[in-house]
Amino acid sequence: MGYQIRTYGDPVLKSTAAAVEEVNGKVVRLVDNMFETLYTSGNGIALAAPQIGVQKQIFVWDLGEDPLVVLNPEIVESAGEWLYDEGCLSIPGLYVEMMRPKTVLMRGVGLDGEMIEIEADELEARLFQHEIDHLNGVLMFDRMTPDQRAEALAEYRAISAAPTAPAEPERRRLRLR
Repeated sequence: MGYQIRTYGDPVLKSTAAAVEEVNGKVVRLVDNMFETLYTSGNGIALAAPQIGVQKQIFVWDLGEDPLVVLNPEIVESAGEWLYDEGCLSIPGLYVEMMRPKTVLMRGVGLDGEMIEIEADELEARLFQHEIDHLNGVLMFDRMTPDQRAEALAEYRAISAAPTAPAEPERRRLRLR
């Protein structure tokens, strides 16, 4: 059973998720449902539990090689800068160039209950940071200056107000000034 992806404006996206205390059947079922939701989203590569209304520190991702599940993740080191387009299943259709650290060291717990540590760069580093932001109630708009936020919100509202929303939103790229 997949979930509906929560979109911008839903208060659950602005709340901090609770740590996962133990890996049990309920958590495993939730992760299975998160992957199903991700795969049926059409264009997503990662999903955090708050995006489906569940306030738990869990994210899943699949770049086509080895799907990954991380519980209670945290970025413990970061370095460099990388400007790249960023999109979000909870802000459909909007892609914005954003600056983020280029490399990160992430720690968390795997679905097997074992501690994991992953060093990532570029796209993987960006994904980890973006999903961890969701677990902390932070959206892309929160990482922008007030002027950038106003421009991005106006663009998102224009996308959202389209008279007929396509099954898969058109990808619109916004370069913020």
